[in-house]
Amino acid sequence: MPDRPDPLLTSFARATISRRSALTGFAAVAAAGLLTACGSAGRKSTDSGTASAATPKAAEDLSDTDKVVNWSNWPEYIDVDDAGKHPSIEGFTKQTGIKVNYNEDYNDNDEFFAKVRPLLEAGQDTGRDTWVSTDWMVARLARLGYLQPLNYDNIPNLSNLEPSLKSVPFDNGRVYSLPWQSGFVGIAYNPKATGGRKVTSVDQLLHDPALKGKVTMLTEMRDTVGVVLIEQGVSLANVTAEQFAAALQVIQDAKDSGQIKGFTGNEYTKPLASGDTAACLAWTGDVVQLRADNPSLGYTLGDQGIPMFSDNFVIPNLAQHKKNAERLINYYYDPAVMAKVADYVNYIPPVAGVKPILVKKDPEVANNELIFPSEAILAKAQVFRALTADEETAFNRQFQAVVTG
Repeated sequence: MPDRPDPLLTSFARATISRRSALTGFAAVAAAGLLTACGSAGRKSTDSGTASAATPKAAEDLSDTDKVVNWSNWPEYIDVDDAGKHPSIEGFTKQTGIKVNYNEDYNDNDEFFAKVRPLLEAGQDTGRDTWVSTDWMVARLARLGYLQPLNYDNIPNLSNLEPSLKSVPFDNGRVYSLPWQSGFVGIAYNPKATGGRKVTSVDQLLHDPALKGKVTMLTEMRDTVGVVLIEQGVSLANVTAEQFAAALQVIQDAKDSGQIKGFTGNEYTKPLASGDTAACLAWTGDVVQLRADNPSLGYTLGDQGIPMFSDNFVIPNLAQHKKNAERLINYYYDPAVMAKVADYVNYIPPVAGVKPILVKKDPEVANNELIFPSEAILAKAQVFRALTADEETAFNRQFQAVVTG
């Protein structure tokens, strides 16, 4: 593809250290009993559930005099050229004169939360002006009062935000967050291992005798339980504890019967490619990369609904360069800039107008419905509702009992 190395040579390397790979790199820790949640495996819920009355106000904004912005993001989640540089970041500095201190130190939502929470709780600067958190973590950070409302006056390109992402359950009205990238959860399958048959439903995944012992699900609670809930006719925006337990029992039964051989993070990619796994739950960005090497791999998005996740820009309390962070967000909401990112990371860009640019630059990416989903697909997208602290702890504990039991 243009502006990056041969995808057939790089897709495997990127799949092993992609944003989702880094995100699930702590899956082994989950076996020790830590709690999981969507967007990261092996995490424990540690928040008290309510914002402190002493939540500090933002520090004085130094943006106009200090031309710097400190940005933390997931590894391999931005455009990279052959020299290992980030063309879009260099373009921002050239356009604005603002230097970006870019750090790929966001490897896991709860691991990152554990680093910044003591500082925020103590009313201290985290040393970061913005970072990228998964939707459920945005809800937690906002609930605790650790985020600053965005000033839309500094983000005029917000008008380019895809309409389907303007209001979401975890941040109603987009007060504290704006999406960086999004993705879907679906079913991936290897026709060589399924005997040529397609796997098109969660019911088939969990009950088809031909797949017995060759199925994996995700260590991501909201993703794995979410697909079952949707197939049971439950809206992810209104999940109750009883509905969650019922869906979890279906998964437990499939595990007990030997249908499910295990729960994985991003490490499902190699067994799927080799055929050791016949079918599994998988993330869209991984599938796009895997298909570069093996176009025969199949992928199904649910007919009744599709779990969708977003990773989002947020600005923490006491960020010293809030306006510069908002200028950075505004820059990436320029379709021409976001096109550079989408062409490399292969997740769903949140900015309207990106696809026409890539139709000319990289039509293979532009015509991929896993990267640029149709209106019909987007209409089926569902986001797991924000959980209270008590619900998050209870749901995760129940899910871990199934995963590790």
